[in-house]
Amino acid sequence: MENRKTNSGRLAYGALLIFSVLYYARPEDIIPGLHFIPWSKISGGIALLAVIAGLAGNKIKTKFPLELKLLLVLFAHLVITIPFAFWRGGAFATVFEKFSKEVIVALLVTLIVQNFDELRKLILVQASAVAVMTIVSVIIHPGNVRLEGVLGGIFGNPNDLAINIAINWPLCLTFFFFTRGVGKKLFWLVCLLGMLYAVVATYSRSGLMAMIVSVLVCLWEFGIRGKRFAMIMMAGVIGIVGIGVAISTPNYVTRVESLFRGNIEGSGDKGSLEARRELLKESIRLSFQHPLFGVGPGNFPAATESWRVTHNTYTELSAEGGFPALILFVVILGLAFRNVRRVRKTDQYRRSREIQLFTSAMWAGLAAYVVGAAFASTEYQLFPYFMVAYTSVLYRLASQPIQEAEGLPRGSQGDQTGRRELRDEARKPEFAWNR
Repeated sequence: MENRKTNSGRLAYGALLIFSVLYYARPEDIIPGLHFIPWSKISGGIALLAVIAGLAGNKIKTKFPLELKLLLVLFAHLVITIPFAFWRGGAFATVFEKFSKEVIVALLVTLIVQNFDELRKLILVQASAVAVMTIVSVIIHPGNVRLEGVLGGIFGNPNDLAINIAINWPLCLTFFFFTRGVGKKLFWLVCLLGMLYAVVATYSRSGLMAMIVSVLVCLWEFGIRGKRFAMIMMAGVIGIVGIGVAISTPNYVTRVESLFRGNIEGSGDKGSLEARRELLKESIRLSFQHPLFGVGPGNFPAATESWRVTHNTYTELSAEGGFPALILFVVILGLAFRNVRRVRKTDQYRRSREIQLFTSAMWAGLAAYVVGAAFASTEYQLFPYFMVAYTSVLYRLASQPIQEAEGLPRGSQGDQTGRRELRDEARKPEFAWNR
């Protein structure tokens, strides 16, 4: 029975890992003919079936955290809005072809990942894929046009690419600090610097604001709070170099200045700032006209006949799903932040440098997303729900006994060693990064 449980868990986790690789690395955009086979749906389906089988056989003991329950409530609410939608067919497709994937991914990550090693691998796939694809995009970038991702999906749109870079930059910084070996650290350092430049090269104002938040939180968490004074000095040097790169990039400063002065000459704005302002007003108007069910998921472009999204996750969700959808979404994000705060209070956080690093990274990534989401439509994309699920898993593992979180059998030598280390760590003085 135990072997069946282990095999089922391995199958589900393996399928989830493959799904994550396919979503972030997008090999179907590189390998000819691969896009004809729906690999991501196959791997996601296998993982889902394994989870369902595990739940049916009481093999999966993981409890549903509150944020996952609320995500299911949000999905149910969006289903209810379909009959009231401006375009029912579009609403149905958005809910069951797009948002259902977010629910499934959050469900899989939360229930399947059972130890820190599995969580680390999953995050590594995401961070390395975003970093490598960003570097490749920078390398082939002509230099005189706006940077776009070399692949489709989350890498295709400059704004989505920039926000994803801001979210994943803290995770890459975590692996830079955690990994050993000159080669690995050099790899992550190149990725970190390349990702900073890529945000500038995208000319994305929303991505820039998200990146500024991400870097500032990282500077506080990893540098000041963690007493890594070398990082503070390095941040100063990188900041000076970054200002120089921004100034030398054609019209970039003018484009950033347009945030405060509107469509000014040389910004390349082409009226988009004014158009987005009008879309924002229209989304707020629709939110109050349809407060309970909205105009239907994915229906804002058609309902307004603008054929454009609002470029604001929060107002688009309230316009399309009503205020209940917005409230549920905001509460889910708030619970993710609460998970991170709760992790800091656990014994394992005080004991494990790795948990401290990942906790700081998730805090910075969530902060970057909250800011970036105010300038982009991301409610039907996967990456925010990956982050929420990561915080759920991190808190659950940090709250577990050592042998369970590290995948050690109870009473094993590793278990006893971990317990001794925890007792010894409790006798040590508290350092700044543990606060």
